Amino acid sequence: MQAWVIGNWKQNPATSKDVNTLLDNLLVASEDRGADNPYCHLMVAPSCVHLAAVSARLQNASIQVSAQNISAHSATVGAYTGDCSAQQVADAGASWTLLGHSERRQYHHESNDSLLAKLNCAFAQGLGVVLCIGETQEEYDAKQTISVLDEQLTVVESLLQTDSVQTQALAERLIIAYEPVWAIGTGKVPTVSEVSATHQHIKQQIASFAPKSPEVTVLYGGSVNADNADSFAASAMIDGALVGGASLKADSFLAIADAFSRAKG
Repeated sequence: MQAWVIGNWKQNPATSKDVNTLLDNLLVASEDRGADNPYCHLMVAPSCVHLAAVSARLQNASIQVSAQNISAHSATVGAYTGDCSAQQVADAGASWTLLGHSERRQYHHESNDSLLAKLNCAFAQGLGVVLCIGETQEEYDAKQTISVLDEQLTVVESLLQTDSVQTQALAERLIIAYEPVWAIGTGKVPTVSEVSATHQHIKQQIASFAPKSPEVTVLYGGSVNADNADSFAASAMIDGALVGGASLKADSFLAIADAFSRAKG
């Protein structure tokens, strides 16, 4: 299985000039390292306002582009002020979208029903989905990690009861990103053995929903950086990383990708 390293830029950078500088650095550094790496896919997720420009810059590069979110109300068009549909972000150049990030769950109160609608919209427009799941510090301390993740994963079970994606295609269209909320941007990092055990459970849970599908890709996110990437990449259960702050600097982002390339190669 090939690894994925995905950079979630969140509400960064501030200006088009800053975006172009980041892209310049990323393209130069990736060329120096050899961008066509058979062991690790690269993807970045810019904010919606920069999506078309980033897609255009990366059109001939081996770096895919993801939206950070899509509308739950319509896959195409409609009277939904402030929303961007799956069709619109696909037209802007995205081939994937993040869904269910903890910041969306926290600040926008996204529910499983909303996420199921978004998943259906994404697949209807040919977008792949990186579905983010994870527990809070309080839930982790109460040893509720597995029960919380199982509840969040029920949206995948519900998805398979619709016509949006066939069981056999699930592993090609869906990536799970496990991001413990308490580790995102805090510097707190669970042990590799903890993450590996959690990833194994996630894969087993998805397999119980789709027994005929190949094993789903599961990424780790939460204070992943160039210093700890090698230890995570060494685990057979960890198929890559969803990277936040470290993706805003080309060298640190590609160093994480290099770690997974070495381990999976």
